[in-house]
Amino acid sequence: MRVYHFTESPYTPAWKHADTMPIRNVMPGKYLDPMEASRLMNERLDEWALADEIGLDIMVNEHHATATSLNVSGSLPLAILARETSRARLLVLGIPLGMRHDPLLVAEELAYADVVSGGRLEMGLVKGGGVELGPTNSSPAELYARFWEAHDLILAAMTRHDAPFNFEGEHFHYRQVNLWPRPVQQPHPPVWMTCFSPASAIEVADHGYVVAATLSAVIAKQIFETYRKRCAELGRPEPGNDRFSYMAQVAVGHTEEEGLARLGQVRRYAWASSLSPEHFGSPAGYRPAEMVAKALRTPPKGSMFTNIPGRNGPAVNPVVCDPRDLIDPGVGFGGTPDQVYEQIVEFYRYCGGFGHLTAMMQGGPLNHADTSDSLRLFAAEVLPRLQDFVKSETGAAVETA
Repeated sequence: MRVYHFTESPYTPAWKHADTMPIRNVMPGKYLDPMEASRLMNERLDEWALADEIGLDIMVNEHHATATSLNVSGSLPLAILARETSRARLLVLGIPLGMRHDPLLVAEELAYADVVSGGRLEMGLVKGGGVELGPTNSSPAELYARFWEAHDLILAAMTRHDAPFNFEGEHFHYRQVNLWPRPVQQPHPPVWMTCFSPASAIEVADHGYVVAATLSAVIAKQIFETYRKRCAELGRPEPGNDRFSYMAQVAVGHTEEEGLARLGQVRRYAWASSLSPEHFGSPAGYRPAEMVAKALRTPPKGSMFTNIPGRNGPAVNPVVCDPRDLIDPGVGFGGTPDQVYEQIVEFYRYCGGFGHLTAMMQGGPLNHADTSDSLRLFAAEVLPRLQDFVKSETGAAVETA
């Protein structure tokens, strides 16, 4: 199993204004102190560099116009980390292609990161969330079509090197596609896609990409089962664990109380992410009409951030529940190294196995010292045992390079 350290690089000093306005989209930049942002952003970069040193991999992403994330482009931290690190796989999950206006530039930037890192890029391609539509001036109704057209262009640019070619799509037009530099990994870096429902896992399985589930054990299990079933329908061999990824909030402490207290701070990510008004998160045209009609007939009891089904117990609201209650629904793993190891093993068996854990080990107000200590505890006392466990379960070689 590979474990990727992840943070959205939040700017928490501005969160105190959340009682008067949404954190996302409309909170003005005057609430950001540039020098404080510099300190926080460099602490997050230091934590990613630490992850490389102690045997973990790295995940970055991007969001726009929000105090929940200062990562304004996945390509920027990728470029820094491609140079600063020497070992870790570098996962960007992901680049919101449905909202990017120049997908050829995306291909160039990703190829650049793969070349500088010597072939360590994991390439997450996503459509993009509803809250990003306004800041990027994107059309909700065209998001899906733009995503797949941009995907096709990027894959073509990365794999066709004999001569320049032109690309004439519905949304994108290029007179000369001629990628310099081309990526180290051939034919292209591994592709990941995020799924929030079992139905969306089918097209990911059709392409054989890594499917990434997040923050719900019940839904992740359904997504993984759908992917495996689709592969069987296509007459393919049983997919390996390397096709499955799960994201959870993770915090380790020297005592159970310390680990859970750290998890309680990381989960403030859910609180901040739950504050987006509906008209920002789901503008007209963003969701399929049948989904909107279903929601009107049976209003949901909460969002993906506030109503997570339990595996063995009731649904929880991760925004307000006891940190200990985050474990059963798979939102988080926290406690001592022994406890976190057992929690992940139990989750692994529940889901039928997975090969990548994207671990949000910094979130909310968790400070640099506690994040670094949690990372070191995980790398020293949890990761080696997870590697041995997965090896015993699958007979596969332990991946540590």
